[in-house]
Amino acid sequence: MALPHAKPSEIGVEESRLQTAYDLLRKWTTGDKAPVPGGAILVGRRGRIVEPQFFGKQGPEVNAEPIRRDGLFLLASISKPVTYLGALKLVERGLLNLSDPVTRYIPDFAANHKEDTLVVHLFTHTSGMPDMLPNNVELRRQHAPLKKFIEGAIAAQPKFAPGTDYSYQSMGTLTVAEIIQRISGMSIRDYLKKEIFDPLGMKSSALGSRGIARERLIRVETPEYQDGSDFSWNGRYWQELGVPWGGMFSAPEDMAMICQMLLNGGELNGTRLLSPAMVAAITSNQHRDQPELPESIWRARPWGLGFRLNHRGTRGSWGDMLSPSAFGHTGATGTMMWIDPEREGFCLLMTTAIRSKAPWRLVNLSNIVASAFV
Repeated sequence: MALPHAKPSEIGVEESRLQTAYDLLRKWTTGDKAPVPGGAILVGRRGRIVEPQFFGKQGPEVNAEPIRRDGLFLLASISKPVTYLGALKLVERGLLNLSDPVTRYIPDFAANHKEDTLVVHLFTHTSGMPDMLPNNVELRRQHAPLKKFIEGAIAAQPKFAPGTDYSYQSMGTLTVAEIIQRISGMSIRDYLKKEIFDPLGMKSSALGSRGIARERLIRVETPEYQDGSDFSWNGRYWQELGVPWGGMFSAPEDMAMICQMLLNGGELNGTRLLSPAMVAAITSNQHRDQPELPESIWRARPWGLGFRLNHRGTRGSWGDMLSPSAFGHTGATGTMMWIDPEREGFCLLMTTAIRSKAPWRLVNLSNIVASAFV
């Protein structure tokens, strides 16, 4: 069940300031040479949301059709925390321990001296695992199944000893997905549907696009290495593969339910997904508890369990007015999600322009939205 709608003033959001964010994204998505093909903004507070606003086109092509209100965005790396939420349910059931070595669940993970890597290192990007495999592009070119990427992750060469440094690692997320698959006996796609999407009533969300009408899929800008290929983010192979580190499709109102569930301490509409104790762990700085991690990392680049805390004072900050307790994630396709417990609210910014080309755009919008909370 979607969260109820409210006027901005009814939930303590200043309408004129929020309108400034809408106007800016409308400006960026207007015209044949618009820097952002399309996007949406959704703001929620105290259990209700302002009706999401959509802008621009359904794809980056000049002649693309107007964006659909029932369109589904490729979340990219915002998929990661959803995968981690699935694993944390296994922790609560006594089937997985974050303090265990990964080899307890995947014995072959010991390859290349990874036997000391703990499960928690995979949640906090301190495992030393690579972000992408050396043969990542070749696997995509071959239309390799997810199993081949998993095999590569298990055999990967780490960049450093676990718990001694920080490096963003999509292959760490993939390894967690494989742990889920081995414990549950289900595919990661089916597991997330059963354990996350269905209980929350997220009817417009899936890991991978199989079963979704293709006309609903919002197309995104793609990196140069994907030009002219049949494995781009907009191609059927990649969309249907459903990689756990970046292949989830969702609608803004669906993702709002995850945000509100976490603000509620793990419960939404009478359904408890996680315990309050687990939500407290998800949203606390886990880097502080890793004894060999340098202070410059645990102070300035904090991570919870699968969710990032805002890296204030760095180029990776999501905004200048978010509270120290804000947490969330971003995605390469131009997505940002932050949840601010002190404000009792959250913001979803979903665009289709490659984030790394102009990361300041999302920060601009984030700052405007944060200023609207009064």
